[in-house]
Amino acid sequence: MTGNTATLSPTTGATAASRTDITNVLRALAMDAVQKANSGHPGMPMGMAEIAEVLWRHHLRHNPANPKWADRDRFVLSNGHGSMLLYSLLHLTGYDLSLDELKNFRQLHSKTPGHPEYGHTPGVETTTGPLGQGIANAIGMAIAERVLAAHFNRPGFEIVNHHTYVFLGDGCMMEGISHESCALAGILDLGKLIAFYDDNGISIDSEKGNIKSWFIDDVPKRFEAYGWHVIPGVDGHNADAIEAAIQKAKSFTDKPSLICCKTVIAKGAPKKAGTGQAHGAALGDEEVAATRQAIGWPYPPFEIPQAVYAAWDARDQGAHLEAEWNRKFAAYEAAHPELAREFKRRMAGELPANFKAHSSAFINKTNEKAETIATRKASQNAIEGLAPALPELIGGSADLTGSNLTWWSGSKAIAKGDASGNYLFYGVREFGMSAIMNGLALHGGFIPYGATFLVFSDYARNALRMASLMKIRNLFVYTHDSIGLGEDGPTHQPIEHLACLRLIPNLDVWRPCDTVESAVTWTAAIERANGPSVLVFSRQNLAFQKRSEQQIASIRRGAYVLVDAASPKALLIATGSEVQLAIEAQKQLASKGIPVRVISMPSTTVFDRQDEAYKQTVLPAGIKRIAIEAGVTDFWRKYVGLEGMVIGIDRFGESAPANQLFEYFGLTVTNIVNTVSGVI
Repeated sequence: MTGNTATLSPTTGATAASRTDITNVLRALAMDAVQKANSGHPGMPMGMAEIAEVLWRHHLRHNPANPKWADRDRFVLSNGHGSMLLYSLLHLTGYDLSLDELKNFRQLHSKTPGHPEYGHTPGVETTTGPLGQGIANAIGMAIAERVLAAHFNRPGFEIVNHHTYVFLGDGCMMEGISHESCALAGILDLGKLIAFYDDNGISIDSEKGNIKSWFIDDVPKRFEAYGWHVIPGVDGHNADAIEAAIQKAKSFTDKPSLICCKTVIAKGAPKKAGTGQAHGAALGDEEVAATRQAIGWPYPPFEIPQAVYAAWDARDQGAHLEAEWNRKFAAYEAAHPELAREFKRRMAGELPANFKAHSSAFINKTNEKAETIATRKASQNAIEGLAPALPELIGGSADLTGSNLTWWSGSKAIAKGDASGNYLFYGVREFGMSAIMNGLALHGGFIPYGATFLVFSDYARNALRMASLMKIRNLFVYTHDSIGLGEDGPTHQPIEHLACLRLIPNLDVWRPCDTVESAVTWTAAIERANGPSVLVFSRQNLAFQKRSEQQIASIRRGAYVLVDAASPKALLIATGSEVQLAIEAQKQLASKGIPVRVISMPSTTVFDRQDEAYKQTVLPAGIKRIAIEAGVTDFWRKYVGLEGMVIGIDRFGESAPANQLFEYFGLTVTNIVNTVSGVI
């Protein structure tokens, strides 16, 4: 049995404290921190204490001194409302999370926020709280482990060999994303993914009724149907039963495992155990005192005996595990130096040294071709041009590969029996796809991109929000970006979507107008390391626009002057497919002696980050402004003001050919010319 699958030895000092105390410290910290904050969820941590003790002290391979060790096991708390369980585990095992931070649970600027936040608390692998997304993130991490292993492991050198563990509850099971993601996981041989289902029969409305009035799924049969290995009926308060279940789960290497643990929420609380009252509120001073007596924990709040600390301390064992892996990696590096360098680069999140030169050459080549094509095709060309230099790119689509054009000549499907590819067929699972992509990005070693139609970004929106909150590099590709998709009609024509996406903090939204802007868009999104990007492309052909080198460089700033005029009387601001309309309108207006400037604004979010001096050079004050975009108009008021005009669409679309729709909704050169004439 390899080090990855063997049971870990008990931590030094474990015999000095009883297992009861070692477990009950989790209950005490949870109820005390929630009570002190008068806010939080004590029930889940108290109910999953035994499961956490067995997993974290006997199986989880991690090093508290280095939370970013590449081959650590990943642990995800999908039921993130029980965050005090995770914070307690991190503190006790030796992460840089002090007892004072636990005392400051849910307080401003503490490292112990209400729900776990990636990048905020050492050892937190992903931000959870919106139920169901954690399990999807974990699936993404498990896919990443499997694919990285296929890419980098060699005979005698298993440098990628770790498990992904996840806790989830009834709420996660009820969320539709758990179906989307877990159904896909069952197909992909994710034998190192082990999920623990906290089956406590309680959700928030349990205070008002029985959970069986709204949740009667046979969860074991459901997951068996997905293709998971299911271990039902485990007593979640029996350490031996939990240990046996984990060992059994580890023995199944060809499919993910679900361990169904029957637990009592707020186990140990005399009056509130097993009730909805313990889910999302402090137990109360009286119940906390009674619980101390019931579980035999005589210590005052936040006092932890040294013997208990010693039993939990994982620093020495973690250092040993990482040192052992480092020795293996040194041997691997000697035998496969190029692979080792590539592994370290990818896990560090660094782009190849030649990427800037490679992408610049591709953009120049794209400019020289001067093609008039749909930007979704320009997007595919960008993938084709950039991907050979980026082996970390891992693509996919929600059952629209042929429409999104996300497959390139080097694409290879990741499938059952073969994880050596770089492309996932997600099926019709937009939300699941997006959250899995977040997991791929969080794991490290990959830059994910995944696609669907822009109108279906609604399905995925919360996963985009989480990616933005976590500041992770992730590329969400959306095609068929307006009424320009034509006959499919208003159900498929985005109207409000661009504006909605632009409102998400830290999310860069790009809508390029031609092949060159598409190439720059892809490059900028790939190079952005501190947040996700949305790349929006057209179904219909868009005219190529000529630019100088300076103009091409300015695309990266989100907005730039595409066509200028001496002493312009109006500024035309446009994105995507409407840029070509603005250009034609500019020509007609010039013939009438009305000089106007045309500004292409492929990314309002990026432009908003520019310095004021640059913004003034692009959008000088005192000149009337007209914005043109095939979407809702209100968003553009911050650029044109109350005196300016916006040509857009403030109602749902129609089913008709695209050219007829643009005419019908007034997105025409004639309307732009007339609007400018009326404004000035």
